[in-house]
Amino acid sequence: MNKLIIFSAPSGSGKTTVVKHLLEVMSSKLAFSVSATTRSPRPGEVSGREYHFLQLEDFQNKIKNNEFLEHEEVYAGILYGTLWSEVQKIWAEGKAVVFDVDVKGGLALKRQFGEQALAVFLRPPSVEILLERLTKRSTEVEHQLKERLAKANFELSFENQYDVVVVNDILEETFVNCENLVNDFLVK
Repeated sequence: MNKLIIFSAPSGSGKTTVVKHLLEVMSSKLAFSVSATTRSPRPGEVSGREYHFLQLEDFQNKIKNNEFLEHEEVYAGILYGTLWSEVQKIWAEGKAVVFDVDVKGGLALKRQFGEQALAVFLRPPSVEILLERLTKRSTEVEHQLKERLAKANFELSFENQYDVVVVNDILEETFVNCENLVNDFLVK
């Protein structure tokens, strides 16, 4: 059976770090679904690796052509989505698809695929620690930081709709916990 593993979390919770770890240690079983976005690349990001960076018009055309499994306006004027072609390519390789998506996208995927999908919500130990992590990251200016914190509080309200919630307090423990969750799901 073709399977999907969905990771959602507020920005700064460590989901990208956890997903990268799983992809490294389970590379024969998992492959990453690169999302599409209309946001600009951050320094060091490469289109097709972190995201498929699309112009708004291109993104909207793909919506019209039903090329997305799901898509969402995550921040004002910034769209994200999961391309069908990404998922089909990974399944053709005989691997499970790993997603690093926002909460609404993650829940949309879970609704669409049901038991084929494991939905994991990764949360920080507290909102204060999340703020500390976002501040250290230094990728946002003050108003963006406030927007991300407001969004994080909103996203945390969805955690009970996920199959499992993992608190990312001690990273090594989080890695082991997520490896076990994924391995258990893949053998079902």
